[in-house]
Amino acid sequence: MPSTAVTARTATPEDAASRADLPIEGMTCASCVVRVERALKAVPGVEEAHVNLVTGRASVTFDSAAATHAALTRAIEDAGYEVPRAAAASTTSVELPIAGMTCANCVRRIEKALRAVPGVSEATVNLVTQRATVRFAPDTTSPRALVEAITKAGYSVPNFDAAPAARSEAATRAEALEQSEQREQRGLRRDFILAAALSVPLLIVAMSHGAIPGTEGTFGRWLQFGLATPVVFGPGRRFLRLAWKALRHGAADMNTLVSIGTLAAWVYSTVTLTLPGLFPHAEHGVMPHLYYEAAAAIISFVLLGKLLETRARRRLSDAVRGLVALVPTTARRVNDGREDDVPVESLVPGDLVLVRPGERIPTDGVIVRGVSAVDESMLTGESIPVDKTKDAPVFGGTLNQSGALVVRVTHTGSETALARIVEAVEQAQGSRAPIARLADVVSSYFVPIVLAIAGVALLAWIAVDPTAAGFAVAIERFVAVLVIACPCALGLATPAAVAVGTGRGAELGILVKGGAALEAASRVDTVLLDKTGTLTEGKPELTDVVPDTGWSAAELLALVAAVERESEHPVARAIVEGARQREIRAAQASDFRMEPGFGIAGSVDGRVVLVGTSAWLGRSGVDAASLEAEAEGLAERGRTPSFVAVDGVLAGLVAVADRPTAGARQTVASLRDMGIEVAMVTGDRRSTAAAIAAELGIDRVIAEVRPEDKAQVVADERARGRVVAMVGDGVNDAPALAGAHVGVAIGTGTDIAIAAADIALLRGGISSLPVALRLARRTLRTIRQNLFWAFVYNVIGIPIAAGALYLWTGWLLSPVLASAAMSLSSVSVLTNSLRLRRFATA
Repeated sequence: MPSTAVTARTATPEDAASRADLPIEGMTCASCVVRVERALKAVPGVEEAHVNLVTGRASVTFDSAAATHAALTRAIEDAGYEVPRAAAASTTSVELPIAGMTCANCVRRIEKALRAVPGVSEATVNLVTQRATVRFAPDTTSPRALVEAITKAGYSVPNFDAAPAARSEAATRAEALEQSEQREQRGLRRDFILAAALSVPLLIVAMSHGAIPGTEGTFGRWLQFGLATPVVFGPGRRFLRLAWKALRHGAADMNTLVSIGTLAAWVYSTVTLTLPGLFPHAEHGVMPHLYYEAAAAIISFVLLGKLLETRARRRLSDAVRGLVALVPTTARRVNDGREDDVPVESLVPGDLVLVRPGERIPTDGVIVRGVSAVDESMLTGESIPVDKTKDAPVFGGTLNQSGALVVRVTHTGSETALARIVEAVEQAQGSRAPIARLADVVSSYFVPIVLAIAGVALLAWIAVDPTAAGFAVAIERFVAVLVIACPCALGLATPAAVAVGTGRGAELGILVKGGAALEAASRVDTVLLDKTGTLTEGKPELTDVVPDTGWSAAELLALVAAVERESEHPVARAIVEGARQREIRAAQASDFRMEPGFGIAGSVDGRVVLVGTSAWLGRSGVDAASLEAEAEGLAERGRTPSFVAVDGVLAGLVAVADRPTAGARQTVASLRDMGIEVAMVTGDRRSTAAAIAAELGIDRVIAEVRPEDKAQVVADERARGRVVAMVGDGVNDAPALAGAHVGVAIGTGTDIAIAAADIALLRGGISSLPVALRLARRTLRTIRQNLFWAFVYNVIGIPIAAGALYLWTGWLLSPVLASAAMSLSSVSVLTNSLRLRRFATA
C-alpha cells in the first residue's frame, strides 16, 4: 500500500527539483532527527533534508530525476523509523470536466486511458454530466497526469489551465498528521494504563519492605517479578524495539538509554532472584535488594511523559488545523440552472458556485452575480466586512454575510490564497533556527558521553564497595544516569518554540518563513522602510484646494475635475475622486489636450481651463507668481501642487499627496522604543520624502534612490555591522528584500508578497511590523529558555544521579525519581513553548 507522503508540488520537466513532506513515526529525541536527516541526505538526488521532531515530518528537496518517494521512504525505514501507511489517506479523488464525448464508446475509451495511469485505483466517466471521477494515489500520480491521459485519448478538459489539487494538500497533510497523532496517542494511552496498573501495586509491595502481610520472603520477591516483567516486555517493548533498530545502525538515542537502564535493573533483579547463591550472605538469609520497581516505574513515567508530550504537540499544529478548517467541504455548483452539492475538491477553474448568506466561500473566485458584504478578517484582520459586487475578487474560507453570490472559480486547491498561507506556515514550523545547530551538535555526542559516564559511575561505585550491596548501589547509579540523561527536552527545545511562534504569527496575520527568519528578525537593529505603498497608501489623494481672489473652492474644483476626468493619470483620478467625495458635480469637458510632464487643458461650459505647472501656464501668458509661495509651502509639506487658470487668468491651486497610512507614525515610534534605528528609502524627491519623514518622526531619509540601487543601500548598512530589515511591497523592492537579513513584504496573501520576503504582513500593513519583531524576540527568548533548562537539567541531574556529589551533600537520585524528572523536563519545555500562544500584540 502506498505511503501517506504528501508531495508539496508535482515535478514537471521544466522543474526537476521537487519537495516532499514525509510523516515519520518513531522519533523520540534530537538523536533521531540527526539520524533521519543523515539517512535522507545519503539518498542520491537529495539536495536538502530537514526533520522536525515536533511535527513528526521530514521536508525533503530532491531531484525528481534521481530520487523517488519510494527511495526516501525506504531510507527512513532503513534508519529504523516508519512512514505511516494509512489506507484512508493513501488515495484521493478528483472530478474533471470532459469535452468531446458523444457516446458510450467515448466513456469506455476515457475510463481505459485513466485506469492505465499508474496510481489510479478507480475511474468513472459520466456521459450525461460530462465529468470523470478518478480515485488515485497522490504520491504516485497527479491531476495533471490524468488530464494528459484524457488529452491523449482524443478529448479535452476545459477550464483547466492548472492542475488543481484533488484535495487541499494542506488538508491532506493535516489529516495524515492528525491520524498519526491519534494512533500514537491511543497506543501510548493503552501502554501507560497497563504499565501503571502493574507498577502501582509493584511500588507498594517493594516500598513496604515486608510490612504488608504475604509480601515478605520468596512469594513477595516472585510477585515483584510477575508484576514487573509484563511491563518491561509489554509496554516497554516499544523502547526495546527502537533501541535495537538504532543499535543495528550503529547509533544510540533516548531509547537506548531507557532500554539499557530498565534491562540492567530487570536483569540484575532476575539474577538476584533466581541465583541468590551468587551473592555473599545469601546463605544467611540476607537477600540482595531487587530493582523491579525501578524498571517498571521508569517505563511508566517515560510513557506518561510521552503521553503528555503528544497532547502538547497536538496543540502546536492548531494554527494550521484552524486555517484548514475554514474551508467548507462541499460547494453548491451551478450548471445550466441546476444546483448540485459537490465536494470542494471537485471544483475546477471556470465552475460557477452559489454561496448563500452565512456560508463560507469554498475557493478563490470572482463574483459573477450578486451583492454582499464578505468578512475577510481571516486574511486581512479587518473586522469590518468588505462590500462586494460584480467582478470583485473573493477568497476561499471567507464568510459571506448578507447576500447570495454566484462566484466563478479562478483558483482551487493549493493555488488559493488560504492554501498558500497554510503552506507557508507549515514550512515555517518545519524549519529550524540556526540556534538549533547547537542542540544538534550536542545531541550527536550526547548519548555516547552519557553511556561513558554511566559506565564510569558503575565501575567507580563497585571500586568503592565491591560487596554485593555495593554492586547493587552501583547498578542503581548506572540506571539513574541512563534514565535522567534522555535528550528529549534538548531535541524539543527549538522546534517547539518555532512551531508555536510561527503559528501564533499566522493567527495575527504575520507569515514568518521559518526558524532562520525568526532568529534574524529577533536581532534586527535597523529597519529600512520604503515610502510608497509601505509608509504611505501608495495612491495619491486630493489634499488642498486653494482658490485665488474671486473664486470659491467648490467652483474651482468643479472646473478642474471636469478636465481631469478626461485623463487616466493617477493624479487626475485622485482629483476626480476628491471632488466626488466632496459631492461636487463636474460638467463634461471638451477639446481636451495633454502635454505629459506639464499639464492639461480643456473647455468646460465654454471656459478654457488650464491645469499644470507654472511654466506651462506661463507659455499661455498666465502669470502664476502670486501663488508661487503657496505652492512652495505645499511642496515642502509633501504635496504635489498644480496651478489652475481659467480663460487666461490665474484661478488657484490644487494639490495631491500620497498620504501616510493610518498608524505609520505610531509604528515608527514603537520601533524606536524597541531600540531600532529607522530610515526611509525612496525614489521620491528629497523634499517630498523629507516632508513625509518629518510627519512620521523619521530622522534619516535616503531619497531619489532607484529601485535597483536600494539593494546597495541595504549592503551599505550591513557593511556598517547593522542587522537590517528591509520593508517594501515585495515587487520592485525584491533585490533589497533579498539582500537584507530580513525581508518584510506588505501584502494581502498574494503570491508575490509571500514569495518575495522572509516575513509577510497580511494584516494592518506597516502597523504589524513591531508586533512581528516583538514576536520574533519573544520566540528566540523562549528557545534560549528551553535550551538553558534542557542543558542545565542534564548538567545538574547527571552528576547527582551518578552520585558524584554524595560525599559532600549526601545527595542520590533514585532511578524512579530520575525517570519522573526526565519525563517532566520534556513536558516543561513544551509547556514553556506553548506560552507563546498567549503572545499579545500590545
